[in-house]
Amino acid sequence: MTNPERVTSDETPGRAWLEIVRRPTEEAFATAFATDVVFDTSVASQPIVGPAGIWHFFEASRSMYDTIRFSHETSAGLRTCLEWEGKFQGRDIAGTTILAFDANGAIKGIQLFHRPYEQVIAYSAELGRRLKGKIDPSIFPGAVT
Repeated sequence: MTNPERVTSDETPGRAWLEIVRRPTEEAFATAFATDVVFDTSVASQPIVGPAGIWHFFEASRSMYDTIRFSHETSAGLRTCLEWEGKFQGRDIAGTTILAFDANGAIKGIQLFHRPYEQVIAYSAELGRRLKGKIDPSIFPGAVT
């Protein structure tokens, strides 16, 4: 991984990513990203483009998990793959986060995949509810718009 927030193999998986998504302000969060970053996720029917929308997504989602932990991290070239598992609404949920970096080390792409399917739909609906007024809730299947 060529980003400045490099995680080596002896560190806790997901440490650098968690530090980014826990940043307290949109401005601090945005410093880790390219201005045209694209975020694709299995819980939304359209990508979210730009740091502002992505910050709102993670502000809402980080409090939704009962528990979450990263179990594995693999980096090669300009990509990092994080595997994670946890609980949402008392049920198992797991997935993968793939980060793509530009030549300057800024995150230019995020792919976030959740499983199992029932949890994808439940998570999506709850996100749509929480993000109403910040991100178009119609991109979250199951959300009441």
